Amino acid sequence: MKLIPTSLAVAGALALLIAVPSIGYAQAPVVHEKEVVVKATIEAIDRDTRMITLKDKEGKTQIIFAGTEVRRFDELKVGDVVTFKTTESVAYRIRKPGEPAPASAKDEPAIVRGAGSKPSASKTEQETKIVLVKEVDEKTQGVTIQTEDDRTMSFKVKDKAILKGLKAGDRVVISYTTATVISVE
Repeated sequence: MKLIPTSLAVAGALALLIAVPSIGYAQAPVVHEKEVVVKATIEAIDRDTRMITLKDKEGKTQIIFAGTEVRRFDELKVGDVVTFKTTESVAYRIRKPGEPAPASAKDEPAIVRGAGSKPSASKTEQETKIVLVKEVDEKTQGVTIQTEDDRTMSFKVKDKAILKGLKAGDRVVISYTTATVISVE
């Protein structure tokens, strides 16, 4: 079972960027969204260490830690089915050279606890990064970018149309958001 991580990896966000249609110089951000739903059954709970063993429908197990922010931890029991519904979205906009870009930012996770009869909560995080396009190779469908911390990364773009209008010197503003709803059935 694979639970979706909530931190931004610029490489992961840019990998999602390659699957969306061509935008040239977009006036509004282009958004690509993906939703993943994972259901698992609680197989074991260690109340002292707050570790929960989950098993999915394929029989794969994963042990997760339920921190003190999980306020209704004592209500969980072996046999409960837990649903993790995660939505990841990447919004990006290519900025024209010289056009001001917003500062990079990372919001603190927002946690909203459910008030229903069973434990539930949602967690939302957003991070915005700005990358500089260093090179565009239409022949190989490759893009090389530089991150704000001076790391250089290269990617192969699946849809060649994305490269139309993209050139070295362009700045791409990427906002990566994850929202996870966790509920016990």
